[in-house]
Amino acid sequence: MATTQLERPEQGGFGARVSRALKAMPRAWKRFWRLVAFYMPKRLYARSLIIVIAPMILLQSVVAFDFMERHWATVTQRLSQATVRDIAAIIDMIETYPHDGDYANIVRIAQDRMQLKVDLLPPDPLPAPGPKPFFSILDDVLSTEITRQINRPFWIDTVGNSNIVEVRIQLEGKVLRVFVRRSQAYASNTHIFLIWMVGTSLVLLTIAIPFLRNQIRPILSLAEAAESFGKGRPMPRDFRPRGAEEVRRAGFAFIQMRERIERQLEQRTAMLTGVSHDLRTILTRFKLQLALAGGKPETKAALNQDIDDMQSMLEGYIAFARGEASEDAGHFDLEAYFQKLGEEASLHKRKLSTVLAGDPDVHVRPHAFARLLSNVAGNALRYAKTVEISADHGRGSLVVTIDDDGPGIPPEKREDVFKPFVRLDEARNLDASGTGLGLSIARDIARSHGGDIMLEDSPLGGLRAVIKVPA
Repeated sequence: MATTQLERPEQGGFGARVSRALKAMPRAWKRFWRLVAFYMPKRLYARSLIIVIAPMILLQSVVAFDFMERHWATVTQRLSQATVRDIAAIIDMIETYPHDGDYANIVRIAQDRMQLKVDLLPPDPLPAPGPKPFFSILDDVLSTEITRQINRPFWIDTVGNSNIVEVRIQLEGKVLRVFVRRSQAYASNTHIFLIWMVGTSLVLLTIAIPFLRNQIRPILSLAEAAESFGKGRPMPRDFRPRGAEEVRRAGFAFIQMRERIERQLEQRTAMLTGVSHDLRTILTRFKLQLALAGGKPETKAALNQDIDDMQSMLEGYIAFARGEASEDAGHFDLEAYFQKLGEEASLHKRKLSTVLAGDPDVHVRPHAFARLLSNVAGNALRYAKTVEISADHGRGSLVVTIDDDGPGIPPEKREDVFKPFVRLDEARNLDASGTGLGLSIARDIARSHGGDIMLEDSPLGGLRAVIKVPA
């Protein structure tokens, strides 16, 4: 027991902390990438620019910081060593050959041979140290070399004149003042490399940006064509597969897919049209035989009603299968349609109120969209006494909300009503002439526009239908 108690703190100490840290690393890594993805641009063009620019900036930063910093510091140190060595030689000549205070030859030699301007000043105190510049590599290197080679009180000024460095050194009974050109003690040609590096980068970016734009434009065109197809609109006239090989393959695959879908729709519509023609002929023959045949009037009326129902169901199915897919997109006036709907509501003695926000002109397939609104709004006017319709058109989308005070639809059956030929036994039951295709056709039209229909609870106590389509 004692051994176990002694081992537990060790197991629950450092080892447990390491284990928790290892387990937390994947979560921290995921959070980091989620944060990066949140702040990253969402468009492909911006991300491509980052992919090109970021490595270039990183590479140049490493080169400038590592190579240039070392090269700059090394060259500056060598130049400062040579300059301080010349100053130390002048001091040795002054102290070795005093010449009774005549230092003209030393001044001449320093100026002619060493390119240094030398003055001997009275033994006044050295000036107070001035503020160091932000980038003080010359001050640090020059001060270090003077301390190492001369080891006397000194004062330097690298700020006063940008091209001249002033050095004062305290000697016995005098002060030596030396003016040195900055280029003698400092590697001042490094900026040329930086200018070349930045200039080359700008030239590369000038070439890369248009190239990236040309590569991304075919992708945007393909996305626009796919979006138009999803909204039931014709393909843009200037669309053609171009760009990189992968993008061209995607463009050709999209065109072939669109052609196959359109061909399938045309074949389905043609087949159903032929079937409907044949069935109408048979139904007409049934009606004629019933009219000529004898029998009870009640039986004949019931059979005629069945035939009428079959014909109504057939027409509804044909309309549902066709889906108004062949209609071209155009302009639809919501305000005019709401006025027409208000007249219809007054004929059926229903209370209807409409609210329109935004542009009343909507770019959709006009006949199909009118049928969509008629099916949904007509369903509300059939089962409710008060109907409120609001439309909000803006930011590339249209949202139409239809509220009523009717019996509503139970939540568990709201998806079932969009299925073809579904009849509800309660609440909003279909009338005798209904076929169960109204909402199915409405949702089919909405989805062919790239939108959808959702059913919710209405504040009026009945059902709310929300129609959302891009417009």
